[in-house]
Amino acid sequence: MTYSIGEISEMLNISISTLRYYDKEGLLPLVNRTPGNIRAFNETDIECLKMIECLKTTGMLLKDIKTFFEWCEEGDSTIEKRYELFLMQKEKTEKQIEELQKALARINYKCEFYRISKEKGTTDVPGLREELSMKFLSLK
Repeated sequence: MTYSIGEISEMLNISISTLRYYDKEGLLPLVNRTPGNIRAFNETDIECLKMIECLKTTGMLLKDIKTFFEWCEEGDSTIEKRYELFLMQKEKTEKQIEELQKALARINYKCEFYRISKEKGTTDVPGLREELSMKFLSLK
């Protein structure tokens, strides 16, 4: 089964212009075209796009994503390179998650602080900052 660029855009929530850009940049070298030169995406292309979006979400640059796909095309001789690439990306992603968890703790602190302040009608609630700091920020 094949899909049009519009169907893929809707299915994966990726803009048509982004899909065209990925193709132009060589990130989708295996996308087939109809006799009228229209892109015809298949399940393999969908998986490639999901991987691109995954790696982009973790902060990988498009040039590095392209290198990964080039290694895939080269075959088994690049397994070690691909493995190392994903180990590095995993480590970077875990650090990002840790930073986001710290940010979320601070946001949760502020949400609770303002919820209570709203109930009391003031931000000057004795001991509130210390209590909430212990609850939300001391563990981070």
